[in-house]
Amino acid sequence: MVPGFLGEDTPEGALAAPRRTDPVGLAQHLGDLAFLLQGLAGDPAELFTTEGRPRREFSDLLGAIQASRGALDSLEARALVAPQDTTRRERWEQARAGAAHEDAAIPSRSRIEQEADGSTVTDISLITRRSPHMAGRTLASARRLVETLPRIMSALAAGQIAVDSAYAVAGASAVLDPDLAREVDRILGERSPDLDGAGTRRWRDAVATVAGDVDPEGSTLRHRRARSDRHVTVTPGQHGMATLTARLTALDAQQIHRHLSREAERRRAAGDRSGHSAVMADVLVDTVLRPGEGAPPPVTLEVGVIITDRALFRPDAGDVAHLEGYGAVPAEAVRERLLACTTPPAEGERDPFGPDGEAVRATLRRLYAHPTADELIAMDSASRPFPPSMRRFLSRRDTTCRGPFCNAAIRQYDHIVPVSRGGPTSLDNGQGACAHCNKKERLAARVERVENPALPGHRVRWTGHSGAVRETGPTPPLLGPTDRARAPGADDASAAGHDGSAAGPEGGPDRGPGDGSSNGSDDGGS
Repeated sequence: MVPGFLGEDTPEGALAAPRRTDPVGLAQHLGDLAFLLQGLAGDPAELFTTEGRPRREFSDLLGAIQASRGALDSLEARALVAPQDTTRRERWEQARAGAAHEDAAIPSRSRIEQEADGSTVTDISLITRRSPHMAGRTLASARRLVETLPRIMSALAAGQIAVDSAYAVAGASAVLDPDLAREVDRILGERSPDLDGAGTRRWRDAVATVAGDVDPEGSTLRHRRARSDRHVTVTPGQHGMATLTARLTALDAQQIHRHLSREAERRRAAGDRSGHSAVMADVLVDTVLRPGEGAPPPVTLEVGVIITDRALFRPDAGDVAHLEGYGAVPAEAVRERLLACTTPPAEGERDPFGPDGEAVRATLRRLYAHPTADELIAMDSASRPFPPSMRRFLSRRDTTCRGPFCNAAIRQYDHIVPVSRGGPTSLDNGQGACAHCNKKERLAARVERVENPALPGHRVRWTGHSGAVRETGPTPPLLGPTDRARAPGADDASAAGHDGSAAGPEGGPDRGPGDGSSNGSDDGGS
């Protein structure tokens, strides 16, 4: 606090002063602050000289900047919505005045508001230096934060959630009606400690999980509407390149990605020195444009689907499913395909999988959930590397990298306590990780498995060298966070390894929880 800044000598007085003013006065106060910050940013003098200063000073400064950014992002959301409301009101009053207040001569209100919103988006684009498209999306998300997501908005203002995560929640809530969005916001507010280290993908999954739990019928309808919007687009790029985008069902998209990734790994093992993603692009081109030449032969694929028995057989159950490597999807998105590929055809009916149908049909494996946390639990191993069955289980439990705020796919399997320090190869001591977060022994001061009575389940605490602490948990629970009474047998979950046209490579009879093969590399040096 700068004495005399904003005209007051105390923090309380500095806060009361702008509250007594109007938007012009607040803009002037923020202008004074912007002048101060821009001056420091342009010429910090000796502020960032590191000689003789402990690391903690700069960590505290970074934390203060982050807290200020959260508050400014929250204010910006309100400042985006207010001009939209003002412009709508002014245009409506102008239309009424122009029609001499004769209702029959006034254009429709929706048309007036649409034109007003176009003007507002243009202004926001010019002021914030966002593209018109991004300005429109930001405005829509800001309105949802202000009107239907007050707890997320408060968390943003208090620096308890990053702006990317707040807007991810707002974007995921776009398909929900206002009352449902407010209920999702309330439940997420109660679950915020559990999501402290969550990245944007986990926040979106949390919205889908809660919405599906609160409104099962609506979740099914939303998926059906979204499915009708399947499309493929091309976005021109630079240097003779372009981006091909396909909007597909999550299950189809995940199978295609897995197919491309496995063939890319095969080609690289055979000597292709291009990057993994570049080879995946080559496989896609060969498959579509040269099916008789460079296309890979048909292969057996497996995509793990975690789904409760209720959701599989009862459309009204409300439980969401989780695709391995993707996240939460409505049960409606996978139910029909799972039932079709796990049920043998009736006598006399044609098997959709051909003569090999019985051998390649997908299988259901019975898994067991934690009695209070609803997460998957299973077995130990005496080997140092995680065996295939345990790697498969970690992928299904964690879904994405367990590093704080990391949205990357699981590529490696990490011992939380390294083997070199006596850490066992067990599910309790294991976590899915990306290549970056698996270097935790060098990146963080301490990473440890913790028991948190308030947040039961598999919790991992990451402590940075600055002293900042974050806890991460696995995939959001299958049952969601509400207090809905459990149905009989609700402690059980069924995991189906579905491959579209063939079951996973192990096939055959059930061999216990977590059985399956790996979809990534070993635990890589932990």
